[in-house]
Amino acid sequence: MQPGRPQRGAGPAPSPALSAALAGAVDLSAIRARNEARERAEAQAAQAPADGAGAGPAPVTVVDVTEATFQAEVLDRSFRTPVVLDLWAEWCGPCKQLSPVLEKLAAEGGGSWVLAKIDVDTNQAIAQALRVQGIPAVKAVFQGQVLGEFTGALPESQVRQFIDAVVEATGGAAGADGADGEAGVPAEPEDPRVTAAEDATAQGDFDEAARQYRAILAAEPAHQRAAEALREVELLRRVTATAPDAVARADAAPGDVDLALAAADVELAEGDVPAAFGRLLAVVRASAGDDRERARTRLVELFAIVGPDDPRVATARRDLSRALY
Repeated sequence: MQPGRPQRGAGPAPSPALSAALAGAVDLSAIRARNEARERAEAQAAQAPADGAGAGPAPVTVVDVTEATFQAEVLDRSFRTPVVLDLWAEWCGPCKQLSPVLEKLAAEGGGSWVLAKIDVDTNQAIAQALRVQGIPAVKAVFQGQVLGEFTGALPESQVRQFIDAVVEATGGAAGADGADGEAGVPAEPEDPRVTAAEDATAQGDFDEAARQYRAILAAEPAHQRAAEALREVELLRRVTATAPDAVARADAAPGDVDLALAAADVELAEGDVPAAFGRLLAVVRASAGDDRERARTRLVELFAIVGPDDPRVATARRDLSRALY
């Protein structure tokens, strides 16, 4: 592992679309990008042959990705099947040890997940947007979000465990490329109410976005997209009202529950999910009464934002149960 090498020089700045696609679990600028990617994936599935005649194309297992193809090969594809990113460079010795292992496991997977190989030297904007600190770096993406990652050339047994956990967490190859998928399922029409709320979010008007999402939920309490987006907008409303040094202030005053809640919000919004969960779990363990309940409630809210299928949520839920009982 060679920390910092992928960021040699300033490099090209990521495009807004790429930044949105890669920004992490709760970057609200990514909502529209993820929804559009989901719709494209569903449209592609609807166009695929549905009769199952013939052997069909061989499943895709490995693809080379550039900034120009990232949207289609990673983000869109991740709504059909998990995508594991292999971020490497020609000069990186450990990369040459890890890449063949990943390629072997991808072949064994038979399309249950896809390996996306990204040369960080020729695609520095991707490395920058993904906040790559050292290579080889591996990141698992599903439904437009990073589920898990590791850095360094791990032994094959540990890499296999990582891949198995990704496939299990995503439902075991939910529509493998080139294999049986959701063919014939029509894409869901765009909801103009959601579009208006997303536009308000993109413009930074979180109050208006929250109002519109609440109106949708008042009319349709089971509207999943509105419920998910409202939680994210509420998080952004809190984060924008938080001091820039919220994390440092919380670190300096570990007994202050208000600071801990604010810092956890900021950490989650920045994509540091383990830090956010760990901070609130520490408050739950160390406090009692109202303070403990506030930390527990906020932690459950953050679980809902990250998503129940994320393996980090499953782990933190178990830790929360042990802390409470």
